[in-house]
Amino acid sequence: MKITPHFQDADGFYEQLLDAHAGLSPQDSELFNARLILLLANQVGDARVLKECIEAARQFDTASA
Repeated sequence: MKITPHFQDADGFYEQLLDAHAGLSPQDSELFNARLILLLANQVGDARVLKECIEAARQFDTASA
């Protein structure tokens, strides 16, 4: 699992993500996120890496963010 930034264009991706949410209701935004997560997980494909990513995301300390 990569934990250091690995984006080719992080700012561009973030802008695309915000644009994709524009005009969506909170429920539609959640559904979009779920679909996007599944599509990205399919790109990763490796069950071990996906498990590590889930565990790392659960350990994220929102107080320090």
